[in-house]
Amino acid sequence: MDFSSFITSLVTSFVIFVILMLLFTWLSRKPSNSVIYYSNRILKGLEPWEGSRTRNPFAWIKEALSSSEADIISLSGVDTAVYFVFLSTALGILVFSGVLLLPLLLPVAATDNNVIAHSHATSNNTFNDLDKLSMGNVKAKSPRLWAFLVGTYWVSFVTLYLLWKAYHHVSDLRAAALNAAELKPEQYAIIVRDIPAVPQGKTRKEQIDSYFRTIHPETFYRSMVVTDNKQVNKIYEELEGYKKKLAHAEAVFEASKTASKPEGTRPTNKTGFLGLVGEKVDTITYCNEKIDELVPKLESEQKITIREKQQGSALVFFNSRVAAASAAQTLHARMLDTWTLTEAAEPRQIIWENLPIKFYARHMRQDIVYAIVLLTIFFYMIPIGFISGLTTLANLMRILPFLKPVLKIVVVRTVLEAYLPQIALIIFLALLPMFLMLLTKFEGISTESHAVRGTSGKYFYFTVLNVFIGVTVGGTLFTSFKTVQKDPKSVVSMLGKGLPANATFFITFVALKFFVGYGLELSRLIPLVIFHLKNKYLCKTEAEIKEAWAPGDLGYATRVPNDMLIITIVLCYSIIAPIIIPFGVTYFGLGWLILRNQALKVYVPSYESYGRMWPHMHTRIVAALVIYQITMLGYFGAKKFVYAAFLVPLPILSIIFTYICSKKFYRSFSHDALEVLVHDETKETPDLASIFRAFIPPCLKSEKFDDADQFEDALSHVSKSESSV
Repeated sequence: MDFSSFITSLVTSFVIFVILMLLFTWLSRKPSNSVIYYSNRILKGLEPWEGSRTRNPFAWIKEALSSSEADIISLSGVDTAVYFVFLSTALGILVFSGVLLLPLLLPVAATDNNVIAHSHATSNNTFNDLDKLSMGNVKAKSPRLWAFLVGTYWVSFVTLYLLWKAYHHVSDLRAAALNAAELKPEQYAIIVRDIPAVPQGKTRKEQIDSYFRTIHPETFYRSMVVTDNKQVNKIYEELEGYKKKLAHAEAVFEASKTASKPEGTRPTNKTGFLGLVGEKVDTITYCNEKIDELVPKLESEQKITIREKQQGSALVFFNSRVAAASAAQTLHARMLDTWTLTEAAEPRQIIWENLPIKFYARHMRQDIVYAIVLLTIFFYMIPIGFISGLTTLANLMRILPFLKPVLKIVVVRTVLEAYLPQIALIIFLALLPMFLMLLTKFEGISTESHAVRGTSGKYFYFTVLNVFIGVTVGGTLFTSFKTVQKDPKSVVSMLGKGLPANATFFITFVALKFFVGYGLELSRLIPLVIFHLKNKYLCKTEAEIKEAWAPGDLGYATRVPNDMLIITIVLCYSIIAPIIIPFGVTYFGLGWLILRNQALKVYVPSYESYGRMWPHMHTRIVAALVIYQITMLGYFGAKKFVYAAFLVPLPILSIIFTYICSKKFYRSFSHDALEVLVHDETKETPDLASIFRAFIPPCLKSEKFDDADQFEDALSHVSKSESSV
């Protein structure tokens, strides 16, 4: 990529961002779009606009900057506040690093002349303007390398210091949230898995109640046996589908009534595949018939499920949150594979079908998933490395010579060189998250928040190994494959020379992510278009309209790993090519600003884990730091700097730091600290029946079990022979 392509990429991305921001300012003022740009506020019963609708284009920036952490927690939850601590920490690391590195290292690099003397190959050998600002412009064994070594230590110490402060802050946030007096049903319940076979002469519920009443005689409240809900849930979803279809048909029928035709036109549909084939019927009549048919069928299946499909897991409830937390943290059985207890999550988080999976099955599944992920990383690295090398214009013209006439056009060449490799990489990565989420849930994880954390971890290591290492190694070796064949020993020196050249790719990659990515995030053009299309052609009821504009959450499973990839890239190139630091600062600064607006006004959390994501964020930032330190150790070696060994203590120090943080903080994130729960505990006795009802799955809720005692009686009404499995 030459300098003109680099500038074209930045200018074009900036222009796109400005256009998208102006579109946001214009579109967000229209009342018909308020559900897209202020959905969180609307769902909480607040006014979409705090002031006049004719605000200046930058008013949202002032609102975001003036908002407090308490505002974020109030409108979007603790997990969102913790995410902003992560963004602030990453931003602080890069800002404080840049304060020293930019004025120190840029002049040191620019005043040497290694690039002029030993120009290495780029796409057309003209990208020397930025190469002169990199460590690659410093001669091997030069005393100037001391400045870069000092810079390496500075970045490491800044990162560790800010991470330590952030861990303390997030720990305080979590404690304050758990200490709040408001009723949280999950704090009074625990999840019990790996329950042994039912003793002869007892039911499953009697077994569980007897076990916990013996150990916790004063605090045990009641239990809820987990059931196999597959069939009942299928009927429930079918019934709900027909109810929605009936409401839609009735709305269509009402809309068809006019002054000239007051009787209206009753809607019809075909009963076959996707409504395209089969018998033509009156939709309203047909839906009513199906509902009348499914209601007794659902009630019958609910009874069968509750009485005959009980599983070897349960939720156990206590009369205080301290008692529940104590029980979850206490070893109950001598054997590790029986009576496994964990703290309960919110009812909306629980993955019910995973609860009955046994102890050894979970561990076997976990090993299988890790093996699949490792294979996926390995096999994805091949095409990503191939793409990073293939999408340079020189390689395209060599492999596809018929494109030469098109690629030689200046405009086409400039645009493709600026965007092609980055867009190809972003599209390639977009295919992965759903697959990783399915794998994570297959492990037998019991809650959605845990599944998100697991998916985020897998995606982070995948992106780092494939994007950072794959592009760096693959891009360099692809362009010099013949040289490697002739002289395999030259690989190390070639990789050393290729690192500064790859910085230009990553600079444009980061710029594309923050200008175009955050521009689309702010403007919400895609959700806006989809909503208006659905609203015009598909939605006829209020429920359908609300479903069409439902905003979703921040999507931590993919958002956090993408942010981690950026911090990894910027850290690793902060010394080699310090010019990347302002781009990293812009990414996290712009992200903090735009996502703060979205958190306050748009996104609605799908769960609350009270900051349990933070230890994983912390560990991965340290992992990025260790990758950076090892990269610098290797690059100083490639520069033949004899004092490179002075960097050896850095990764060791980072690992010790992680160990200390884990020992000091982690347990209070994996479990609820009792001192937090006992302090200022609510004086009023909680409504334990409502807590119990909150955990009844929707498919098992019925007017016949409207009371918690009735539902428990139904669970208890099982013959001894039926419960022996």
